[in-house]
Amino acid sequence: MVMAKVLATAAMQEGKCVTWLPSYGAEVRGGAARCMLIISDKKIGSPHISVADTLVAMNELSLNKYLSCLKPGGLLVLNTSLAQPPQNKTKIKLIKVPATNLAIELGNIRVANTVLLGAYVAKQRSVGKQTMLAVMKDLSQGLSPELFEINKKAFEVGYKNK
Repeated sequence: MVMAKVLATAAMQEGKCVTWLPSYGAEVRGGAARCMLIISDKKIGSPHISVADTLVAMNELSLNKYLSCLKPGGLLVLNTSLAQPPQNKTKIKLIKVPATNLAIELGNIRVANTVLLGAYVAKQRSVGKQTMLAVMKDLSQGLSPELFEINKKAFEVGYKNK
């Protein structure tokens, strides 16, 4: 959810049209929560996505639950620390990043999502890297000073691992 919110905020700052539709349900960290995010240069008619251009899967549960929503030729950004690449999906683009392992190496497992965010931004270029870092810094204002620094490191690691 945070990953999509940061991306949506950065896209808005770059003047793009954005919809952000989170669906928390009863899930908590590690569950199969869902967020639909649309970034466009044109007006957006509906925030609902039935077929996605991109799927970011943090774990096996999310991958199994939402992979069928990814269009043929779509992009799957996968945390390979917690999920295996699908065997029967040959018509997708795949970015494999051991995000949880990399986050642990950085000293904070909770930045695994930011590692994947960096990989996504590096591949798709839907928003600029500097805009992303500026938004991350703005959103961390008033929180611990270390929060932005660890997220910045995680983003950079993901950006280099695309």
